[in-house]
Amino acid sequence: MVKYFCNNTDIKSAWDHVVTAFWQRYPNPFSTHVLTEDVVYREVTADNRLFSRRLLMKTNRLPRWAERFFPGGMSRSVYIIEDSIVDPVNRSLTTYTWNLNHTTLMSVEERCVFKDSVEQPATTQLKREAWISSSIYGFSKPIQEFGLARFKSNQVKAMKGLEYALSNLQGETPQRLLRDTVKDASEKAKEAAKTLASAAAVPQKPQQYV
Repeated sequence: MVKYFCNNTDIKSAWDHVVTAFWQRYPNPFSTHVLTEDVVYREVTADNRLFSRRLLMKTNRLPRWAERFFPGGMSRSVYIIEDSIVDPVNRSLTTYTWNLNHTTLMSVEERCVFKDSVEQPATTQLKREAWISSSIYGFSKPIQEFGLARFKSNQVKAMKGLEYALSNLQGETPQRLLRDTVKDASEKAKEAAKTLASAAAVPQKPQQYV
């Protein structure tokens, strides 16, 4: 079983500005967990699209219940691969991201498509999809529920980080941080964590790791 997430958003900025802000969104005050970003490969394809591969390192703040699944001394950092394709002809930016480590505990794959809106001038349409899975025997379902709640919280922060970068490009200071929205998503993540913690407290058979 895999948890699936899909969200559509209209960004009130021209596609060119959104693409520029995309490359300049780190660092920002909403993504302090992103520690490093490095371009490892880049090329212009035969059909004049720009392909880039980046490696990002993020902190992995685990809830207490997750410690039982991690051997002592295991890295708490998560390494993320981000592939992106900029198509200037069709005016689209497509990104694919996935984690390289800790995939037994949780694997998160994300696809985002930023497209120039035909119906609304100076608007960019964003479709965000995610697939969340876990291979922990006996706990995969509650772990996926927690992962989905955390992803929803993080994608709100990701949008605020992009808006922050857009504001910087326009020489403005962000006026609204949508604190209530972030707080609501964070509360959902906490509730999922409580559910998983309760499940972890129930005696289980010896764990089998896939």
